[in-house]
Amino acid sequence: MAHTKMLDAHPKDLGQIDKQKLAECIAACFECAQACTACADACLAEDMVAELTTCIRTNLDCSDICVATGNMLSRRTGYDADVTRAFLEACAAACEACGDECESHGSMHAHCRICAEACRRCEEACRDLLASLG
Repeated sequence: MAHTKMLDAHPKDLGQIDKQKLAECIAACFECAQACTACADACLAEDMVAELTTCIRTNLDCSDICVATGNMLSRRTGYDADVTRAFLEACAAACEACGDECESHGSMHAHCRICAEACRRCEEACRDLLASLG
């Protein structure tokens, strides 16, 4: 996993942060962002696009938050635990909302089902890392 290699290569100590959970969370954030972007695009291609407006919006919001969280978690210099917690809480909430929305369309659209799964993984990774921060 590239994220783990980059964390290992960082010249500063990561302190009390669980490096494995951090790497998993970074990876989950970027995976979820890509899934949400692709799902929004697939929703736009559906014949019933008007019925997917909320799903598209939720996908795009979640993608933006996941990218921001993954980027922030990748920056270790000048670490601020309070900011990290706020990002993780926001990302978990966005993933939960997007996962719920996509799940509601999952029986009709495979892309929504796949996106919901990515959202659930990211939500869990954010909550796991958050819990490990104490």
